[in-house]
Amino acid sequence: MDLRPSLDERAYVRDGANQTAVKILVVGHFAVGKTTFIGSISEITPLSTEETMTRAGEAVDDLKGVRSKTTTTVAMDFGRLTLSDRVVLYLFGTPGQLRFVQMWEDMARGALGALVLVDPDRLADSFAVIDLIEQYGLDYAIAVNRFDGTPVYEDAALREALDLLDDTPVVTCDARDEKSSAEALIRLVRHLLDRVH
Repeated sequence: MDLRPSLDERAYVRDGANQTAVKILVVGHFAVGKTTFIGSISEITPLSTEETMTRAGEAVDDLKGVRSKTTTTVAMDFGRLTLSDRVVLYLFGTPGQLRFVQMWEDMARGALGALVLVDPDRLADSFAVIDLIEQYGLDYAIAVNRFDGTPVYEDAALREALDLLDDTPVVTCDARDEKSSAEALIRLVRHLLDRVH
């Protein structure tokens, strides 16, 4: 006897709405705020695979600058945001450690684009993430997550430091704030629409 709940497409789409589902990746290096971002903006209770960090992980996870971090994503985060009666975003947050690269590749399939969260205090940690997103052929926007006490850089300096193309959007956000997170996603969606037209 199968006790799993049965879900059909109506479980994910509002009644009477003719919606287009858009898969978006929320990516970034370790401890940049991906889980917090999805948790702040998702209209459903987000799926989160946060687990307590252990001593075994100390050898592979660089905690420089994030000593207070006690949990980490071990598979993915998932949330949903309805932008209009026609467009709903399905948000897939990737684990931050590069040892999960195979999982990133699997999640990138079918994605329209990616929002790359960046910590302005650890810009160099973003290089490998941006390289992967470009390898997967995804259009993306950069969202600089403003942590308390982090440096503030001019857009031009960020673009140069991250070696971005002129048309790559750069926005600032606070992953803890719903409105700020929504604005970052909307900027990405506008960029993706511009690329399609």
